[in-house]
Amino acid sequence: MLNRLSYWRRIFKVYFTKEKGYLSFWHETPAVSDGIDPLKLGPYYMTFADKANYAGPKDGSGVILFDYYFDIGRQYNPLAIAQYGLGNYNLFLKNKDKRNLELARTQADWLVDNLEENEFGFFIWRHKFKWHYKQYLKPGWYSAHSQGTGISLLLRVCQETKDEKYLKAAQKAFASLNAEIKLGGVKFIDKKGDVWLEEYLIDQPTHILNGYLWALWGVWDYYIFTRDKQAFNLFNDCVASLKRNLPRYDFKFWSLYDLSEQFMPMVASHFYHKLHIVQLKIMFILSNDSVFDFYAKKFQNYNNSLAKSKFALLYKAVFKIFYF
Repeated sequence: MLNRLSYWRRIFKVYFTKEKGYLSFWHETPAVSDGIDPLKLGPYYMTFADKANYAGPKDGSGVILFDYYFDIGRQYNPLAIAQYGLGNYNLFLKNKDKRNLELARTQADWLVDNLEENEFGFFIWRHKFKWHYKQYLKPGWYSAHSQGTGISLLLRVCQETKDEKYLKAAQKAFASLNAEIKLGGVKFIDKKGDVWLEEYLIDQPTHILNGYLWALWGVWDYYIFTRDKQAFNLFNDCVASLKRNLPRYDFKFWSLYDLSEQFMPMVASHFYHKLHIVQLKIMFILSNDSVFDFYAKKFQNYNNSLAKSKFALLYKAVFKIFYF
C-alpha cells in the first residue's frame, strides 16, 4: 500500500505540477539524426538534442542525477547517463565544441567505473533504486535497454579518445545482451524461438518495443566497432523476430507499448507512439528491410488522424485507471 501511494504521489508531481523533473528528460521530442551511415559508428541515431540540454542536478564530476522525489530521492540512472552522453556526443560532432565531448566522456567514465558483476558473472549497470513496472523491481535491477545504450556511448567515446578502457567495458557489457535471462543476461527466447532483449526482467516478459529497439542499436554498434560475429548473429536474430512480431504491436488505430497480457492491451502514450515511428525509421536505415518502413508509415498515418489520436488518449486514460 505504501509503495502504491508513493507511486501515485510521484505521478501526480511530474504530470500535474510545473516541476516535471526526470519526466521532461525522457519525454523529449524524438528525431532521427542526420548523416547516419549504417556501416560506420557516427552520430547516434537519435539526436537527443533535448536530453543534451538537461538542466537538472549533477554530481561534482558532472554526471547527471535524477530527483525521483519522496521515497526514492536523488539517484544515478545508468540509462539516462548514457543518453545524456550520447546527446552531447552528437553536439560535439555538430559543433566541434570539445566541452560536449568532455561531458560525453564524463558520463562514459561513470559507466566504466560502475559496471558491476552480477551473481552469474555478467557485467551490468545496476539501477540502485526500486521501480514499478507491472511489479516492483528491487534496487539493483538491470536492463537490456541500459546495456545496449551504454555500449553505444562507450564505443563512440573510445573512437574519439582511442582509450581502450571504454572498449573493454563495452566488451564486458555486451556479454549480458547475448545471454538468456535465466542464465543472468537480458535476452529472452520464447517458445517460438523468437529472440527478445528485455527492458524489464520480470516473471512474464512483456517485450517493450522502444527498449528492445534501443538495446538492439547497441548490438549493431558493437558489431560495427568490433566485427564480432556473435553481435552480427544476435542483431539478425532480433531483426527476424521483430519482423515476425511487428504486426502484434499494431492495434489497428495505434501502436502498443508492449505485448503484456491483460484484458486491455497496453497502447503507447502519444510520446511513445511518436518514438516508435522514429525508431522504426532508424531500423529501416540500419537493416534496409522494408517492413520497418511500412510500419513507420502506418503508425504515422494513425498519428495524423485526429479521431484515432483522441481515441488513443481516451483509451490510455482508461487503461491507467485499471492497471496503474
